[in-house]
Amino acid sequence: MTKAILVLNAGSSSIKYGVFEARIGGALMLKGAIERIGAGAELRSATRREKLPLAEDAGHDKILRWLAQDLQGQLRGAELVAAGHRVVHGGQTFTESTLIDAGVIEGIRQLAPLAPSHQPHNLAGITALEELWPEIPQVACFDTAFHRSQPRLAQMFAIPRALTDAGVLRYGFHGLSYEFIASQLPGYLGDAAKGRVIVLHLGHGASICAMKDRRSVATSMGFTALDGLMMGKRCGDIDPGVIFYLMREKGLSLPEAEALVSNRSGLLGVSGISSDMRDLEASDRPEAREAIDLFTYRAARQIGSMAAALGGVDAIVFTAGIGENAPAIRQGILEQAAWLGLRLDAKANLAGGPCLTLPDSPVAAFVIATDEERVIADQTCRHMPEAAALPG
Repeated sequence: MTKAILVLNAGSSSIKYGVFEARIGGALMLKGAIERIGAGAELRSATRREKLPLAEDAGHDKILRWLAQDLQGQLRGAELVAAGHRVVHGGQTFTESTLIDAGVIEGIRQLAPLAPSHQPHNLAGITALEELWPEIPQVACFDTAFHRSQPRLAQMFAIPRALTDAGVLRYGFHGLSYEFIASQLPGYLGDAAKGRVIVLHLGHGASICAMKDRRSVATSMGFTALDGLMMGKRCGDIDPGVIFYLMREKGLSLPEAEALVSNRSGLLGVSGISSDMRDLEASDRPEAREAIDLFTYRAARQIGSMAAALGGVDAIVFTAGIGENAPAIRQGILEQAAWLGLRLDAKANLAGGPCLTLPDSPVAAFVIATDEERVIADQTCRHMPEAAALPG
């Protein structure tokens, strides 16, 4: 019987899962995703595409329990020996993956206010698996860990020093995705992989990371996952005074103001139609077009910020759902970044790359599919000496 590792990656609007052989670089045995959570969740995999037999507005807790039970049937013939979880916020406490125990769960729970759209779902996944497979070890893999290589200045806010010392810092997120892309760069860029690379993780959540020598130098998200790029439902960069104004002059409570910038803004708020880029691209309404234009404009502006942090750019990489699958969005961003010397290959972009630029472009651009589940599986294996010792 094949020993296997189950990976759960619970995001704000989707849950991805994968089953891998229990060794570093182990083969993928099973993969799928549940999308559109809260709006009629759908299961998608290589062999199945079906709506979940749950209420349209079913949340993460119910869906995770359904998925855990469904996986029991799918895993016949495999011995599940461990599980790995994406956990969004590790704060200052968790700077690398760790075996989960009661203390770790409590530490993750205490960080929930910093990632309220994610951390509770990450904990729900841990609980769901513990109920069905209480005997297997579980490992937490943190999205913030990759960015701990940043210089102190890149992590600081201009606030009183006591708050900085207490941990009010720019943590950055999507680190598991960026870690995977960093591991793939040599295969696409050769020696230039050690140079100045800007990676755009564009999905329902979106961020950008500046890398040098394949390590994080700066990133757009900050203390929470609200900062930086415009996202599906999150506003990204905003003047803090807007929040004060809404509370003081418009009478919003703190929870109402938080919900507005977290769940009612971004693509959804600007368009008034949908938080899903696919829906907006299919729409002929001017509000949809304006939301798309604002998304590409904000991303292009952040490229300029990351270029300044790096002192120049050698390559740009697109990844995640929008980055990998939306050529018009990539084109819109790259055309606004043409001042860097980028020369877009329109045909290659429409074909999905991997290289999006002409051979004489001084700055190269690529599409590289991310695989956070692979990173989680390998990190989980490193906590299992017997599995980690097996060849990849």
